[in-house]
This record gives sequence, C-alpha cells and structure tokens, in this order.
Amino acid sequence: MPQFRYTAVTENGSNVEGKLEAGGRREALHDLESRGLIPIRLEEHDKSEKNSAPADRPKKRSNKKISFADLEDFTRSLASLLAASVPLSRALSILCREAPHPAAEAHWREVHNQVIDGVALADAMAKQPEVFPRVYVAMVAAGEAGGFLDVVLNQIADFQTRERELRTNVMGALLYPCILMFMALAVLVFLLVFFIPRFEVLFNDFQAELPLLTKVIISASDFLVSYGLFLALALGLGAYYLQRWLSGDAGRRKLEKLLLHAPMVGPLLARVAMARFCRMLGTLLGAGVPLMNGLTVARRSIGFQTLTDMVADTTERVSRGEGLASSLGESRTLFPGSALEMISVAEESGRLDSELLRLADTSERDLDRSLKTTVALMEPLLLFAIAGFIGMIFVGMVIPIFSIQDYIQ
Repeated sequence: MPQFRYTAVTENGSNVEGKLEAGGRREALHDLESRGLIPIRLEEHDKSEKNSAPADRPKKRSNKKISFADLEDFTRSLASLLAASVPLSRALSILCREAPHPAAEAHWREVHNQVIDGVALADAMAKQPEVFPRVYVAMVAAGEAGGFLDVVLNQIADFQTRERELRTNVMGALLYPCILMFMALAVLVFLLVFFIPRFEVLFNDFQAELPLLTKVIISASDFLVSYGLFLALALGLGAYYLQRWLSGDAGRRKLEKLLLHAPMVGPLLARVAMARFCRMLGTLLGAGVPLMNGLTVARRSIGFQTLTDMVADTTERVSRGEGLASSLGESRTLFPGSALEMISVAEESGRLDSELLRLADTSERDLDRSLKTTVALMEPLLLFAIAGFIGMIFVGMVIPIFSIQDYIQ
C-alpha cells in the first residue's frame, strides 16, 4: 500500500507532519480530514528511496524550458514503463526522480499529482499546454480511451523523433544561406559606414564631378551614417509590431497564404504539411485509433491553419461514408493526385496505416532532396549577389580616382 507524507494544520492552528498509508491519494485526504486535520501538502513517499529530501519539501522551479528532446525522452520512458506493467502513478513517480533538471521534475510532478487524484492522464497534461502540445494530448486521450496507452506513447515518441529529424534537416539546409545573408549585410554596412566616408573627403578636396553611381553610393553612405540609429530603431519597432500582428489569427493566415503561393517555398511547405498529416494519421491508425478520431487529431498536426481549413470537412465527409481519398481530393494544394491515388489503393487493400507511413517517408525523402537542390541553387546566387554589391561599390569608388588624375595634371 502506498505511503504518503503530509503537512497539515490542526484545529488549534499548529502545523503537523507525518506519514500514513492509504490506497490512494483521495483515500489519504479523507483519512486526514477524518482526524480533524486540514491538509496543506500531501505527497506519495517511495519507500525504496533512501536519503532523499522529504517529499513534501517544495521543489524550486527552474526557468529552464522543457525542450523537444526532454519531452521525447519522457514519452519513450513512460511508454517503456507502462509496457513493463508498471502502474501509471508509479511510472510517473519514477520519471519525476529521474528528471534531467528541476523544471522537468516540477512539470512531471504536477502530472503525477493530478493522476493520483483521479484525473485522466490526458486531462492532467492538457493543464500544461506550454509543455504538452494539443496534438500530443489528443493522442494520449485516444490511447487512454482505447486501452493501449503504452502503444500510443511509443508511437508519439517515434513521431517526435521523425519530427526532430525533419526539423533538423530543414534548419541545416537553411543555415548556410542565412549565414551568407548576414555576412553580406554586415560587409555592406561596414563599407557604407566606415569605408565610403574616407573616400568622400578625398573627392570633396578635389571638387571633382563624380559619376552618377558614385553619387548614389555616397548618398546612401551619408544617409546610413546620419540616420542609421533611427533606421535600426524603426526596423526593430517594425519587427516587433509585425510579430504581434502575425501572432494573431488574421496575420498568421495572411502570412501562410503568402508563403504557400510563393515560388519554390510554397510547394516545400505544402510537402512538409502533407508528410506530417500522413505520418500522424498513419501512426494513430497503426495504434488502433478509429479513423474519425485519427482525422481530428491529424488535422491539428498540419501546422498551417490555412491548410488545416482545407481539410476541415474531411471528417464530416468520411462520417457520411465517403472514402478518405475522395474526401481529401478537395485539398489539391496539400495532396497531389499521385498521393490521393496511393491512399485510395491503400483503402481498398485495407492497409491504410502502413501506406500513409510509407507516403510520409517518401515525402520526407523528396523534401530532403528538394531542400538540397534549392540550397544548391541559392548558394551561387547569393554569392553572386554579394560579389555584385561589393563589386559595384568598388567600381563606384575607383572610377572617380581616374578622373582625379586629370585634375592633378
């Protein structure tokens, strides 16, 4: 029988601490109330834990956030413990002790306390949306309802692993172009702020007539030197208000539509969304989640509200008896014709879950190749643009020097 440590207030207002055994947290609370005690803190005490701090000692919260890797490790460990027939409350208690840092321990402890109070695991996780995403909670709820929580948790962990790999591939592909852009901007600002003004003094001393290109470069340099701080402040304020606008539903939808219609970028984003949808739905169906519930959860995993709206009526059409492929046929931006044909054949053969996962794998491989091709095209274009800007400034500053020789003679 579990043992609990408690801190309570007596009728005369004094604090008391102690231990008691009870069948559960709720029973322990009733026991304390029957003794005339008002419980302040009640924590399950693991008898096998030696030389540990008292369970009722408040844990200091850390400012460290729960990372994607922390959540993935928690999910996989919890799945392994449940598959080994460890009770849920004890599994959560073990994970609290083995938390990688105080912030994780505090969040896992909150879930643990909710569960031993009789709250469903999904509901306990839903109270911490900053840690457990809505899609995560929805999958856990489906697993609890179907009685295969350990299987669903394993599927979530696998899904998180693939998501992290996909995110790493995308970020890795975009890293080098971003570095090139930053370096180009830094070199350009350095030339305009520190290099050009020195030549401007030289040209003014000779009072020579300057070419148009040189005048434009010097004017840009003067503007940046005189108003550079104001320009930086204006850009900062603009970025701040743009971020606030994009955080709203209307702004986010407009940005998504702009990105989805952009050449090269739009097809890549649509492919990412399709891969996430197919992997999530295939994972849920493979874990035994009904198709209707799986569609509801998979829609949330798309990530783009505009694309989510495109498949909003899919669930309703499937509930009326239509096939999944025909229901998704209205969303051609998200699902090309070849993908719909594969889904249709998979429905007829009764292997929709495996085919969706295979389609996700294929889409991610194609996405990886497309990213590498796009980056391979962007790199020489960026280098050419950088060389062009710097070369233009160099030429604009060198041409007047030949004119100055005529004035010297």
